[in-house]
Amino acid sequence: MAQPVQVVALGDSLTAGYGLPDGQGFVPQLQAWLDDAGADVEIVNAGVSGDTTAGGLARLDWSLSDETDAMLRGLPVASSRKNLDAILSRIAGDANLPVLLIGLEAPGNYGPDYQSDFNAMYPDLARKYGVLLERSFLSPLVAEVDLATARKRYLQADGIHPNREGVGLIVAAFGPRVVELAAQATAQN
Repeated sequence: MAQPVQVVALGDSLTAGYGLPDGQGFVPQLQAWLDDAGADVEIVNAGVSGDTTAGGLARLDWSLSDETDAMLRGLPVASSRKNLDAILSRIAGDANLPVLLIGLEAPGNYGPDYQSDFNAMYPDLARKYGVLLERSFLSPLVAEVDLATARKRYLQADGIHPNREGVGLIVAAFGPRVVELAAQATAQN
């Protein structure tokens, strides 16, 4: 019997499931969604609360193992296109693993130039490395309701991290993309 496709979810507190009880964070809910969909995929949670792109780059070798078939990367920090470029270079380039890059949209309070540059970073790098892209981790939360309603309904009290219901919406939106990622990994092997 073939081994499941192993996808490593490299990220920060959004990936790690900050503020949520065991089993309710992004990775456990995504694993449950994939299991229910009959996808032969194992998600490894390499999310670290408080992480940055520099931290992700520094622990990249630790996160990648011989069993890793693909990477799911969420980046809520705008600190460095350079770090993200280096991460993608090593994963999609050197290791030749398929990647699903999940970004965030920059908040408007940093000004329009910053917001434009930040929001362009993810699609630019996805094109450069030929990887799958989802532009915003939190976009499913506002797909059917306005931002104010989404904040009340789908975020924890800190206004940053999704609650259990919010994570469920994110997983439902991105689950099919993870199946697509796993299919790419299977085709490469």
